[in-house]
Amino acid sequence: MLMEKINVMITGATGMIGEGLLHQCLHHDSVGKVLIVNRHPAGYNHPKLTEIIHNDLSDITGLTSVLAGYDACFFCVGVSAVGKNETEYTALTYTLTINFASALAAVNPEMTFCYISGAGTDSTEKGRQMWARVKGKTENDLKKLPFASVYNFRPAGLIPFLPLKPQQTYYKLYKYGKWLLLLFRPLFPNYIMDLKTLTTAMINCALTGYSKSILEPKDIRIAAKKR
Repeated sequence: MLMEKINVMITGATGMIGEGLLHQCLHHDSVGKVLIVNRHPAGYNHPKLTEIIHNDLSDITGLTSVLAGYDACFFCVGVSAVGKNETEYTALTYTLTINFASALAAVNPEMTFCYISGAGTDSTEKGRQMWARVKGKTENDLKKLPFASVYNFRPAGLIPFLPLKPQQTYYKLYKYGKWLLLLFRPLFPNYIMDLKTLTTAMINCALTGYSKSILEPKDIRIAAKKR
């Protein structure tokens, strides 16, 4: 029996994870339509693909009519905490994500929402690491929204599988960092993985679900192997 195709939305498709996920979705037999909501053009053309350019992702109230009817959202927007105080980082991480997700849940309550968090995130919201507390609060409050399912992914080291592009913000980091990750992967096999493992796990969770709402690196590997 053929599996029914799902229609998905990707936010942040110009970053490393988002672009890898976009590539996977466009070539996945179980994904029908792909909508990307970005601040900047992703540079892809495909029969499955529709793109919306929207500068303020913390306020999508004017877009809700065109965002209805999707089965899953992959939220891949993220910023580094380096050089930011807690107020700044909270606005760009927690507030932006929750505002986006809340507006989306109002028009897509049957949707699966997949959020890219990070290894070391603090679910108690009381730890010493500022970024981990903010990510933990974001995860916790996403689970309170009226989605059908929410999955929080906590990857650690990721090895990209697409050609790196000079115009991408992650180019300089991964141009050299990729080889260090390859070198250290045998020493930390549970924490360093191919990006394709993460993106496959995200798609599989949207298709068939997973037993946990928080996926640590071990869970990501298990979810990636599901059929």
